Amino acid sequence: MQSGVGNFGSLEDGKEPYTRTTNQSTRPLPLRLLLFLLLFLGLVSVYLFLSLYMSQFLKIQHVVPVVQSRIQPCVQEPRTLEKWIRPPSYLIHSMNDSELFWRASFVPRIKEYPFKRTPKIAFMFLTRGPLPMAPLWDKFFKGNDKLYSIYIHSLPSYHPDFPTSSAFYGKQIPSQIAEWGMMSLCDGERRLLANALLDISNEWFVLLSESCIPLKNFSIVYQYISRSRFSFISSFDEPGLHGRGRYNEKMSPEVNLTEWRKGSQWFELSRKLVVDIVQDRVYYPKFKQLCRSVCYVDEHYFQTMLSIQSPHLLANRSLTWVVWPWHKPHPRTFGKADLNENFFKKISEAWSYPNWNNF
Repeated sequence: MQSGVGNFGSLEDGKEPYTRTTNQSTRPLPLRLLLFLLLFLGLVSVYLFLSLYMSQFLKIQHVVPVVQSRIQPCVQEPRTLEKWIRPPSYLIHSMNDSELFWRASFVPRIKEYPFKRTPKIAFMFLTRGPLPMAPLWDKFFKGNDKLYSIYIHSLPSYHPDFPTSSAFYGKQIPSQIAEWGMMSLCDGERRLLANALLDISNEWFVLLSESCIPLKNFSIVYQYISRSRFSFISSFDEPGLHGRGRYNEKMSPEVNLTEWRKGSQWFELSRKLVVDIVQDRVYYPKFKQLCRSVCYVDEHYFQTMLSIQSPHLLANRSLTWVVWPWHKPHPRTFGKADLNENFFKKISEAWSYPNWNNF
């Protein structure tokens, strides 16, 4: 306790001086104030430290996107029309059949192309393994790189070893087992068609086997196909046991007996008809379920479906020259002894006869 004396008047005024007592505790006050100041300085120091750290962190976060944006154009595909029209650089992919057929069925609604498009022929080889005629085909394709594409469907166990100089190098597509006379054979053909559709420049699609050879040079074949308004697939009504005799009444109403067709599996088709085959969900289930065993679905499925949907677009004959022995399921095989000048002359003359098929 401290006392204070205050003199608010003069003794000469004749008044009695008075005394004022105050209750003050001055010693603890500086200590509390010091503690408060220390606490305040501590909080300010923490705030400044956090502010400095956050400013550095935010600065780094701000810089990273800038660096990434400079790198992205090197790894991202260009957002231009080129991305959509460029053919696949590598034919092996991980799509299953459902995904592949869905992707291949994309069709532009506008017929005119907004870019210079050179129509190509897709040569599709449905094989079991090696292509012994590859050297001959290489000569056929030489000098026409911008006018053709090649696709190979083989047994999954087959691994081709074409030289890098061959037109067949890197042309194998993801394949599955295709059994003769079964729907899996048509699946292999559809797989070839779907992969070829991924190249928007492919306009005509030719199905071949490992035993096929070209009988004309590339220019003649290209002009013949490109100038025709028809697609070449053999499709005819055969009333006998090997024609209508394979028809199953359960195919109705999708396919009636009078609509049932037969023909060779080798064909040349336009892009429009190929899209129809790939996106088919009407006829495929019927043929898969009801055309089995001795029905030989590869001789009926495409032939019947296309003759129902687009008969005006079909030439009803093939471009592949084949000799079918009477009442035998396989065409004749020609060996070394058959290959002479007269043999090829006979084949060449066959172009003049409507009842013969040629390629």
